[in-house]
Amino acid sequence: MGATKAAGTLAAAFVSALALSTAAVGSTTAAPAVSRLPGTPCHVFAADNYWHADISGLPVNPRSAQWMRHMSPSSRLHPDFGPSYGAQPVPYGIPVTIVGANHPKVRVHFSYASESDHRLYPLGADTRIEGGRSASGDRHAIIVDKSTCRLYETWSTRKTSSGWHAGSGAIWSLTSNRLRPDGWTSADAAGLPILPGLLRLDEVKRGFVDHAIRFTTDVTDQRHIWPARHDAGSVRNRAYPPMGARFRLKASFSLKGYRADTKVVLRAMKTYGLVLADNGSPWYFQGRASGKWPSGLLDELKTIPASAFEAVDTASLRVSAGSMATK
Repeated sequence: MGATKAAGTLAAAFVSALALSTAAVGSTTAAPAVSRLPGTPCHVFAADNYWHADISGLPVNPRSAQWMRHMSPSSRLHPDFGPSYGAQPVPYGIPVTIVGANHPKVRVHFSYASESDHRLYPLGADTRIEGGRSASGDRHAIIVDKSTCRLYETWSTRKTSSGWHAGSGAIWSLTSNRLRPDGWTSADAAGLPILPGLLRLDEVKRGFVDHAIRFTTDVTDQRHIWPARHDAGSVRNRAYPPMGARFRLKASFSLKGYRADTKVVLRAMKTYGLVLADNGSPWYFQGRASGKWPSGLLDELKTIPASAFEAVDTASLRVSAGSMATK
C-alpha cells in the first residue's frame, strides 16, 4: 500500500549516491557477506539459511505454470510499504523495534495459544505496531533484542486494560536455523519468521539485498512445503500455490532503463526471489516501515508484471526437515 508522490530533491540525491554504490556491485560481482541488522550486532540468520539461498540456478518447479495461472498473472508487483502521506499515522510497512538487555518483558495472551511460544516478550510503550496502535489490520510487531540476537514476532498485537494480547507469537534465535514444530503457525500463516523477508531501505541504499522477500497471494492450497510449517489455504487443490512456495524474477527480464535502486531490488528478486508467506492481495511484497522510501522506486516496482516470475523447485536446498539450513 506504499503511496506515490514526487520525492523531490531528496530522492534525486538518494539515487545519485546509490548509483555510485551500486556501480561497484554490478550483476557479476561477488556478493558481500550477510549484512547485520542496523542498530544491532546481529545477522538476520546465517549465510546458509534458506532466506539467503541463491536460487538463480535452481530448476523451474513442475507446477510453476499451474500456480501462476491462479495468482492473478495479469497483475503487477505491489510494494506494501512506503510513506502514508497522512492516510494513516505511520508509514506503510512492517516496523521493527530494537531493544536492549534491560528492556522489561511481559506475558502475552494468545488466541492461538497451542501454537505460540509462551515466554516473556519485550513489549512496551516503545513497541511499534504495523499500521499504528489503532490499526485494524494485521498489527504485526517485530522486536529484536540486540543483546541476545533474539527475534520476537507477534500478530494481531494489542495492549488492553488486562495486558498484552496477540493472535499468535513466535520467538527465534537469529543464530539458529531451527524451524518451529511442523503444523505450527508463527506471526505469519506459513509459520516462518517475518523479519528476514522484509525489504529494508538500508540494504537497498548499500546496493545489495542478500535475501528473499516475503509476499502474499489471495488463494492458496491447504498445504505447505519446506521450510514453511503451516498453511491457511482456502482450497484443497495442488494447482494452487502452497505456503513456502518460492518464486524468482526470470533471468530474461531486462533491467535496462530502471533506476539504480530499482535494479538493486530486481537483482535480489532474480537471485533470491520471493517467498509465499501469507494470504493477502496477489503479488504484494513486504518491506520495513519507513517514511523515507523514494516514491520513484515504489513507482517503478509497481510496473513489474507478475508474468515475469516463475516458481522454482527448492527441494535440493534442504538439509533436514526441521532446519532452515541449506546445502
